[in-house]
Amino acid sequence: MSEALVRMEGIEKHFPGVHALHQCRLELAAGEVHALVGENGAGKSTLMKILTGVYQKDEGRILVRGQEAELPNTRAAQQLGICMIHQELNLMPDLTIAQNIFIGREPRKGIRLFVDERKLNEQAQQLLDQMNLKLDPRTKVAELTVAKQQMVEIAKALSFNSEVLIMDEPTAALTNAEIEELFRIIEQLRGRGVGIVYISHRMEELKRITDRITVMRDGQYIATVPTKETTIDQIIAMMVGRELYTSHQQPSASKSELKVLEVKSLNRGSAVRDVSFHLAKGEILGFAGLMGAGRTEVARAIFGADALESGDILVHGKRVQIRTPNDAVKHGIGYLSEDRKRYGLMVEMDVKTNIAIASYHKAKRMFGWMKDGNIDETASHYVEALQIKTPSIHQHVKYLSGGNQQKVVISKWLHRDCDILIFDEPTRGIDVGAKTEIYKLLDELAAQGKSIIMISSELPEILRMSHRIMVMCEGRITGELRQEDATQEAIMRYATMRTG
Repeated sequence: MSEALVRMEGIEKHFPGVHALHQCRLELAAGEVHALVGENGAGKSTLMKILTGVYQKDEGRILVRGQEAELPNTRAAQQLGICMIHQELNLMPDLTIAQNIFIGREPRKGIRLFVDERKLNEQAQQLLDQMNLKLDPRTKVAELTVAKQQMVEIAKALSFNSEVLIMDEPTAALTNAEIEELFRIIEQLRGRGVGIVYISHRMEELKRITDRITVMRDGQYIATVPTKETTIDQIIAMMVGRELYTSHQQPSASKSELKVLEVKSLNRGSAVRDVSFHLAKGEILGFAGLMGAGRTEVARAIFGADALESGDILVHGKRVQIRTPNDAVKHGIGYLSEDRKRYGLMVEMDVKTNIAIASYHKAKRMFGWMKDGNIDETASHYVEALQIKTPSIHQHVKYLSGGNQQKVVISKWLHRDCDILIFDEPTRGIDVGAKTEIYKLLDELAAQGKSIIMISSELPEILRMSHRIMVMCEGRITGELRQEDATQEAIMRYATMRTG
């Protein structure tokens, strides 16, 4: 690593009633991939928004290439070669790749009234070629995969001659193959001397791609450590101030013999092909597999969100007809979607409404009036029981962290008294501290006799939490593993077992 591209020292930031950053610092060298980690609310985003000119620091100083810099806005940061690629991509789908890259800076021709489309496409092609991306700059962004859109964002950042790139959860929505492509681009940028701040909750990813790791907690700088010399457990301990939860109990023999859910020969096109399995009382049944293996499709079919072509579903030994999610809920099945904001929550409404929404029939008075006192009491009970961090039950859900939003969804189904809970990627997009709380909660629910199907793309999570593991590939179940026999290698062997 060479000289520091960026050095942030003694950074302070206050918001009304909140001391967001206290004496924070960060150093980024040319050609370095530097991880910035911490729980949600640790101050990572605030620190990066100060570096990119979105927020202004209250105290401290920022040096860019050794010179003290003021960053009153994002344009000032861009002019100094600092750009951020956000988790939520900021591209316009109906414009081409070239138009997105150079929007507002298009080359002109004639008397500068008209965009020079030929030159625009040539300049975009040069950038894409530098990154070894086989993309046509005239392609509309709407036609690209999420991974390719991310590459366009990187190309756009490089068009500003950026020497500092900040990547916020860049692999959150990518497949394994797409992650490999992103890592190739990162290595290429590293070789060109670009400094990269890499924000991610995926610890294994950080060990592979980063040089150093800076840890933040509660708005404060904790430490900067060399990646190669630091274990994942050490990083997590610095982030959360405690060890990551790893233990879980096996369901008792008496419970595990009780089959609460059986599915037999489920079929739905090529997505679900002859799927059969059972779920025992008090069991956490893990579903593993690569992207597109059919795990979510099985869950949606059981929950009545997607219509089945054939197959049987039995709840407590009785064959049931589940044609809609309402049918599933009536039979005690709750489904927590991987996209909780889209399918699990009403983010513009408050905590109490979200918790009560699936059980409003319990709070109805005569003529449809609601028992507000009962709703408040119920919501307060779950906020306390699940330790949901919220100022009050009247807080809008959109202002909660990802882990607390997930707890609100869980509360909704617990209040509905669902005995069978399907968790689809329960910890996606939440930090390791919140993951610990979710893991403990899953174990507690299983100990109380709730039966859980857990779909996860994180193999350590599947191995840590599951009593049994079903593995899928191309719409079929290709393997079943008991906890004592399960390894990452065994799961991947079944996850790549094509059945034709």
